[in-house]
Amino acid sequence: MVFTGNGKGKTTAAMGQALRAVGQGLNVLMLQFIKGTWNYGELESIKRLNPDFKIKPIGKGFVRSKLNDDETIKCINQSWAQSEEEILSDNYDMVILDEINYVIDFGLLPVDKILTLLDKKPERLHIILTGRNAHKEVIEKADLVTEMVEIKHPYSKGIKAQKGIEF
Repeated sequence: MVFTGNGKGKTTAAMGQALRAVGQGLNVLMLQFIKGTWNYGELESIKRLNPDFKIKPIGKGFVRSKLNDDETIKCINQSWAQSEEEILSDNYDMVILDEINYVIDFGLLPVDKILTLLDKKPERLHIILTGRNAHKEVIEKADLVTEMVEIKHPYSKGIKAQKGIEF
């Protein structure tokens, strides 16, 4: 499954899918590639669903301004290695790779790596990929793709990110 587009709600849609899965007795892991330095609301609420739903922020925060930074590249490589290990462990029924589409779009991870891993994953495992600018090959491979389209956003009126809404 892929949740992409410039509109709000990609991570939220993935979490909604995860809540449905947990309600059916499935084990879910969300690996957050870019989020990692803030205290997001979802981190607190999901603690209540542990051990059935776990979130691991494995990123170092926003990376757009530091794309060639050695630390960013090292972090992405470590995050990817952890993702491969978790997916191939067969410990989960669903794994969400939150914001992985950004990582691919920024050129920090070749799309071939994700495509190869999708081919090797346990058959029963559901994978969700989120983030803007999903790669064409990822979209082609997916069974379900939803594009969030921004119609209107409070930021355009100068309203800053709101606790409980954006984070």
